[in-house]
Amino acid sequence: MHGNEAFPLLRRLTTEMRFLHLAKAAHFLEYSTSECHFFNGTERVRYLDRYFYNGKEYVRFDSDVGEYRALTELGRRSAEYWNGQQDILEQKRAKVDTYCRHNYAVSESFLVQRRVEPTVTVYPAKTQPRQHHNLLVCSVNGFYPGHIEVRWLRNGQEEEAGVISTGLIRNGDWTFQTLVMLETVPQSGEVYTCQVEHPSQTSPVTVEWSEQLSDPINSLPTKEGTFLIPECQGPRLSLRRARC
Repeated sequence: MHGNEAFPLLRRLTTEMRFLHLAKAAHFLEYSTSECHFFNGTERVRYLDRYFYNGKEYVRFDSDVGEYRALTELGRRSAEYWNGQQDILEQKRAKVDTYCRHNYAVSESFLVQRRVEPTVTVYPAKTQPRQHHNLLVCSVNGFYPGHIEVRWLRNGQEEEAGVISTGLIRNGDWTFQTLVMLETVPQSGEVYTCQVEHPSQTSPVTVEWSEQLSDPINSLPTKEGTFLIPECQGPRLSLRRARC
């Protein structure tokens, strides 16, 4: 499982709701976000000030560019106006230091340096007779940060076909969980291994499963008392055939 970005160790996102207008005949939603993207700590920082109308971005300030750029015709006049205000441009250009690097320093000890080890559990989604199609579940729970790699091995060899992942799920307590599942037909004598690599650990964690070791678990308690049961979740559990 891979995070979406290798280096942004911290991404602060603040959202300002600018207008919400509801009427009988029409409605619209306009909002803006201020974003900090960090690469290799604060070695390189990118600040974005983005504006959206009905979910579509129409104008933005990008510190890599140094001015506002219109993304649609709707944003053309705004970009022209703001780019003509030198005090506004200077303020936005300074946000890389006054906003991004400042908040990075304040939050670094908790958000960047913080490490919480995952709990790894392996179980079959269903109790099936030998040599029947099954779904082996590797539950990785309670970890921070969200950068993690989860692999399935069969007799020591990595399995890529038939791997399904929920992606990262936020627990609501500054930790994450994920389910990485393997569609397979277990054979007698085969050993399946879930291998997890995470920044909180100096070496990979491996949990093995075979029919001889199996003690099937039909449900696994997760954070906040909820349950994730792949065979029962139906459309509420979003799956994709790829490692995170």
